[in-house]
Amino acid sequence: MRSVNHVASRRRRKKILKHAKGYWGRKKNVYTIAKNQVEKSWLYSYIGRKLKKRHFRRLWIQRINAGARQHGLTYSELIYQLKQKNIQLNRKVLADLAMNHPEVFAAVVQKATA
Repeated sequence: MRSVNHVASRRRRKKILKHAKGYWGRKKNVYTIAKNQVEKSWLYSYIGRKLKKRHFRRLWIQRINAGARQHGLTYSELIYQLKQKNIQLNRKVLADLAMNHPEVFAAVVQKATA
Protein backbone atom coordinates (compact mmCIF):
# COMPACT_ATOMS: atom_id res chain seq x y z
CA MET A 1 0.00 0.00 0.00
CA ARG A 2 1.26 3.45 -0.98
CA SER A 3 1.92 6.03 1.74
CA VAL A 4 0.44 9.44 0.91
CA ASN A 5 0.76 12.43 3.20
CA HIS A 6 -2.76 13.85 2.91
CA VAL A 7 -2.26 16.10 5.91
CA ALA A 8 0.56 18.09 4.34
CA SER A 9 -0.99 18.36 0.88
CA ARG A 10 -4.37 19.43 2.30
CA ARG A 11 -2.68 22.02 4.51
CA ARG A 12 -0.80 23.34 1.49
CA ARG A 13 -3.99 23.67 -0.54
CA LYS A 14 -5.95 25.22 2.31
CA LYS A 15 -3.24 27.81 2.78
CA ILE A 16 -3.51 28.91 -0.86
CA LEU A 17 -7.34 28.94 -0.78
CA LYS A 18 -7.25 31.01 2.41
CA HIS A 19 -5.12 33.62 0.60
CA ALA A 20 -7.60 33.55 -2.31
CA LYS A 21 -10.55 34.47 -0.08
CA GLY A 22 -12.50 37.36 -1.55
CA TYR A 23 -11.53 36.72 -5.17
CA TRP A 24 -14.27 36.56 -7.79
CA GLY A 25 -15.52 33.38 -9.47
CA ARG A 26 -13.45 30.20 -9.58
CA LYS A 27 -10.35 32.10 -8.47
CA LYS A 28 -11.49 31.66 -4.89
CA ASN A 29 -12.41 27.97 -4.75
CA VAL A 30 -10.66 26.00 -7.54
CA TYR A 31 -7.18 25.20 -6.30
CA THR A 32 -5.20 25.42 -9.55
CA ILE A 33 -6.81 28.70 -10.61
CA ALA A 34 -6.53 30.10 -7.09
CA LYS A 35 -2.84 29.16 -6.91
CA ASN A 36 -2.10 31.00 -10.15
CA GLN A 37 -3.96 34.09 -9.01
CA VAL A 38 -2.43 34.11 -5.52
CA GLU A 39 1.08 33.86 -7.00
CA LYS A 40 0.24 36.71 -9.39
CA SER A 41 -1.11 38.73 -6.46
CA TRP A 42 2.07 38.18 -4.48
CA LEU A 43 4.06 39.40 -7.46
CA TYR A 44 1.89 42.52 -7.74
CA SER A 45 2.27 43.24 -4.03
CA TYR A 46 6.06 42.83 -4.25
CA ILE A 47 6.20 45.27 -7.17
CA GLY A 48 3.80 47.60 -5.36
CA ARG A 49 6.06 47.83 -2.32
CA LYS A 50 8.87 49.05 -4.57
CA LEU A 51 6.64 51.50 -6.46
CA LYS A 52 5.29 52.93 -3.20
CA LYS A 53 8.75 54.19 -2.28
CA ARG A 54 9.15 55.90 -5.66
CA HIS A 55 5.71 57.50 -5.49
CA PHE A 56 6.24 58.89 -2.03
CA ARG A 57 9.64 60.32 -2.96
CA ARG A 58 8.06 62.07 -5.96
CA LEU A 59 5.30 63.46 -3.75
CA TRP A 60 7.81 64.76 -1.19
CA ILE A 61 9.87 66.44 -3.91
CA GLN A 62 6.76 68.16 -5.30
CA ARG A 63 5.81 69.46 -1.87
CA ILE A 64 9.33 70.70 -1.12
CA ASN A 65 9.48 72.39 -4.52
CA ALA A 66 6.16 74.16 -3.89
CA GLY A 67 7.38 75.34 -0.49
CA ALA A 68 10.75 76.43 -1.86
CA ARG A 69 9.17 78.45 -4.68
CA GLN A 70 7.18 80.44 -2.11
CA HIS A 71 10.57 81.60 -0.83
CA GLY A 72 12.02 82.37 -4.26
CA LEU A 73 14.04 79.17 -4.68
CA THR A 74 13.72 76.04 -6.76
CA TYR A 75 13.85 72.54 -5.31
CA SER A 76 17.34 71.84 -6.62
CA GLU A 77 18.71 75.17 -5.30
CA LEU A 78 17.26 74.49 -1.87
CA ILE A 79 18.64 70.94 -1.68
CA TYR A 80 22.05 72.16 -2.86
CA GLN A 81 22.16 74.91 -0.22
CA LEU A 82 21.03 72.50 2.50
CA LYS A 83 23.89 70.17 1.55
CA GLN A 84 26.36 73.08 1.54
CA LYS A 85 25.30 74.15 5.06
CA ASN A 86 25.35 70.49 6.20
CA ILE A 87 21.69 70.57 7.24
CA GLN A 88 20.72 66.92 7.22
CA LEU A 89 16.94 66.77 6.85
CA ASN A 90 15.51 64.08 4.62
CA ARG A 91 12.85 64.74 2.00
CA LYS A 92 10.07 63.22 4.09
CA VAL A 93 10.70 65.64 6.96
CA LEU A 94 11.16 68.63 4.64
CA ALA A 95 7.89 67.85 2.86
CA ASP A 96 6.06 67.57 6.18
CA LEU A 97 7.49 70.91 7.30
CA ALA A 98 6.54 72.56 4.01
CA MET A 99 2.95 71.27 4.25
CA ASN A 100 2.10 71.40 7.95
CA HIS A 101 4.60 73.81 9.53
CA PRO A 102 5.36 76.58 6.99
CA GLU A 103 6.96 78.86 9.61
CA VAL A 104 9.49 76.15 10.54
CA PHE A 105 10.12 75.45 6.84
CA ALA A 106 10.72 79.18 6.31
CA ALA A 107 13.28 79.09 9.14
CA VAL A 108 15.04 76.12 7.51
CA VAL A 109 15.12 77.95 4.16
CA GLN A 110 16.44 81.07 5.90
CA LYS A 111 19.18 79.05 7.60
CA ALA A 112 20.13 77.40 4.30
CA THR A 113 20.32 80.65 2.33
CA ALA A 114 22.03 82.71 5.06
